[in-house]
Amino acid sequence: MRHTFFCVDGHTAGNPVRLVAGGAPLLRGDTMSARRQDFLARFDWIRTGLMFEPRGHDMMSGGFLYPPTQADCDAGILFIETSGCLPMCGHGTIGIVTFALENGLVTPREPGKLRLEVPAGVIEIAYHTAGDRVTAVRIRNVPAYLAKAGIEIEVPGFGPLSVDVSYGGNFYAIVEPQGPYTGIDALGAAEILRLSPIIRTLVREAYEPVHPLDPTIRGVSHVLWADAPRAPDADGRNAVFYGDRAIDRSPCGTGTSARLAHLAAKGELKVGDTFVHESIIGSRFIGRVEAETELGGQKAFIPSIEGSAIATGHNILWIDREDAFWAGFQVI
Repeated sequence: MRHTFFCVDGHTAGNPVRLVAGGAPLLRGDTMSARRQDFLARFDWIRTGLMFEPRGHDMMSGGFLYPPTQADCDAGILFIETSGCLPMCGHGTIGIVTFALENGLVTPREPGKLRLEVPAGVIEIAYHTAGDRVTAVRIRNVPAYLAKAGIEIEVPGFGPLSVDVSYGGNFYAIVEPQGPYTGIDALGAAEILRLSPIIRTLVREAYEPVHPLDPTIRGVSHVLWADAPRAPDADGRNAVFYGDRAIDRSPCGTGTSARLAHLAAKGELKVGDTFVHESIIGSRFIGRVEAETELGGQKAFIPSIEGSAIATGHNILWIDREDAFWAGFQVI
């Protein structure tokens, strides 16, 4: 049996986004979080088939548009990437919104604005256009918070690290410059790829964060290496590790959200402050601390992230059960 998927491919700040515009499976569930669980239980082969080799690669990510379950939302998004089916993806949202608007796949109720339902909750979108192009997308994200500070780990062959865990739509282990880690350039991409899975495992063994309102969102999935910016008009830089061997080419939307909450919780940012965040390749998101709030009885912050995406083409993909690699593969 051959399954056909119609896609719009592109990138947000250098990181790939594949909007699957046709071929999405029908899902059960009265929330996008419940639909995410149904997708993982019954259709994860679609994710691996479209994200893994030979149709994808280690950095591939994307998503599907769905009708929302909430009447006040314009659309729902289900995110897929090599690491799994994420509760929220910032760079993916910027790309999906851009490609959907430019291809007439979603009709806003109010020009310049969208309200979207994602597994992590409801996000608000403001976007700008020039002719038929979307030039910028700003996401007012779900509440973000510092989950735990000062997790002490010993990384074999590297040294001791103090790691903080922060949530911005996914849970991040945040490593700031200290001791053996003097910065992204000094460490290098190869060492980031080698050390990050070890750090993630050590943090997972020490602490399991659980979202206070949705227990299906749990556990550290990403490692964010923080650093000083390269450019004088930026405020910070990062390298975000995800999956088994991927470094985000963008500054990472949920990672930037987690970093904003992290800095705000430590008193280094306040409501109204902006934070220009560079990626490992120098691309940028503009983050802002929009408001302080509560999440499950603890202090949280509403972050926003602004960036842009470019479509690179249309793509028709087949997953053919007669193909020995129909569900994809990874070389790790």
